[in-house]
Amino acid sequence: MPFLRFSLLAGPHPRSLSRGDFAPRSGRRRYCTAALALVIAGLGAELGAGQTAAQTEPVPGEATFTIFIRGTDVGREQVNLARSGSQWIITSTGRLGDFTLNRFELKYAADWQPIELHVEGTQAGKPGDKNGQKKLQLATSFALTSAINEITQNGVTNSKTDQISARTIVLPANVFAGYEALAARLANASLGAEFPTYVAANAEVKVTVKGISDETVTTPAGIVNTRKYELIVHNVGATFTMTVAVDQRARLARLDMPTANLSVVRSDLAGVSARTLTARNPTDSDVTVPANGFSLAGTLTKPPVLGRMRHPTIVLVAGSGPIDRDGTVAGIPILSQLAGALAQQGFLVLRYDKRAVGQSGGRSETVTQRDYADDLIGIVKWLDKRDDVDPRRVAVVGHSEGGMIGMLAAAREKKIGSLVLIATSSTTGADLILEQQQLELNRLKLPEAEQAQKVALQKQIQAAVVSGAGWESLPEDVRKQADTPWFRSLLLFDPASVMPKLKQPILIIQGDLDSQVQAHHAEKLGELARARKKGAGPVEVVHLAGVNHLLVPATTGEVQEYPELKQKTISPDVAPSIAAWLKKSQP
Repeated sequence: MPFLRFSLLAGPHPRSLSRGDFAPRSGRRRYCTAALALVIAGLGAELGAGQTAAQTEPVPGEATFTIFIRGTDVGREQVNLARSGSQWIITSTGRLGDFTLNRFELKYAADWQPIELHVEGTQAGKPGDKNGQKKLQLATSFALTSAINEITQNGVTNSKTDQISARTIVLPANVFAGYEALAARLANASLGAEFPTYVAANAEVKVTVKGISDETVTTPAGIVNTRKYELIVHNVGATFTMTVAVDQRARLARLDMPTANLSVVRSDLAGVSARTLTARNPTDSDVTVPANGFSLAGTLTKPPVLGRMRHPTIVLVAGSGPIDRDGTVAGIPILSQLAGALAQQGFLVLRYDKRAVGQSGGRSETVTQRDYADDLIGIVKWLDKRDDVDPRRVAVVGHSEGGMIGMLAAAREKKIGSLVLIATSSTTGADLILEQQQLELNRLKLPEAEQAQKVALQKQIQAAVVSGAGWESLPEDVRKQADTPWFRSLLLFDPASVMPKLKQPILIIQGDLDSQVQAHHAEKLGELARARKKGAGPVEVVHLAGVNHLLVPATTGEVQEYPELKQKTISPDVAPSIAAWLKKSQP
């Protein structure tokens, strides 16, 4: 999974999701919410030819959504969609951090032309704030091509009129009930469809459907079939992606904004018992592994021909972020595909939901890389007791940050017989993030002075995370995002200090088009591995031409290309490279 989510901390800082400030501020760029951090500048949009006429209508009813930031529960919203005569009415109440939504009401005509919007909320003041709670109100009336906003804060009202497109979709900041209208419109959309989307009291942008896929979610109440729409939001000077899952009733099931580390999940799909079946191999079977006070949920993929009692075994470790056992990024189930391909090579393969992800227990607020390594060690010890596992031939294959976790675990656990590092950094986490940031700044072609300012700020943030000092000169919202035990452990991770502790044979696999962990990292890792003391296992470095960070053939390898990838399967060279090396190094 990409590390890039932290690489632009030194850019303009989005305001916290809990800041419910609706009022426009002239003379400077403004961010309403981290979830819509890039949706701030006006960009008119007309409906494209790809959009079909409305056919399926949503089923009215109530729903409750849980809001997650980086996998942490930060709020709830209770939503109701009703049909009254010729109008659609969406209402909700809820809480998001220190912002309380007291009233939300959005009315549309039968053809989804917006009619009026009312939002009322309170923003809790900071400790010692003499003003206490701030009362916030937004009232918007819609004509065919204009939106007239009345914004009230603590009794002071300002007016603002924006130009909009007909049948624009209204998405106020800090409120997610409005996405029910987007879900209803997407339910009748085809690939390439374009929608004008109005961030109330800010501006309109265009949203394009760039991918459509079906997903099945298993829950205690049964199977929920959804259709996932991958969307590109076209902001002035930049774009970003988000995904919206719509169920068979044309209702919102889930919203994900990777740029903001935001997920909004309907309650029936948010529990640990719910699991998205993005990919399934014919010989998959689900398992539960006891951990320290909780359990880890995983999937065991067996070889199609069980020719022996005990099998060489591989544990797959996912990269950073709330990634489940399938390792799905940009619609590509990296680890599920890799597990199936390795099973075809005769290996027993286990992949698992990370702690506090999917069906696995545990909490993520205080987790560090060492904790993730503890979980991996527990899995290896559990496998060692199974009758179908050859305990002498257990390998760990880590992708991206999973390679770091694999190294930390292999340094402490001798039952790990071999180690495969895929797209793994050769530098400290702090240096890797600075490298990623510089690549992105170069791509944006910002002036050198502005680049230098952002890099300096990034270094200041990272220094504060590591030392715990210096936060007083940084925005509070930045600290909320960056000051976590996991991020500190990532910044401090140094393969140069871990590698000498490893005795296992090591295979390093690198996609040469990887823009997140560039190709030079593989060679440096190889040098570190070969410099180990006499008696350490053999080392091999394999480069895959034309392959990106997701192990998929690509053209540029940049993150911005991920939604455009036509091929959604990993390179056929990955599994054979791993299998051949393991068979050679673990006879």
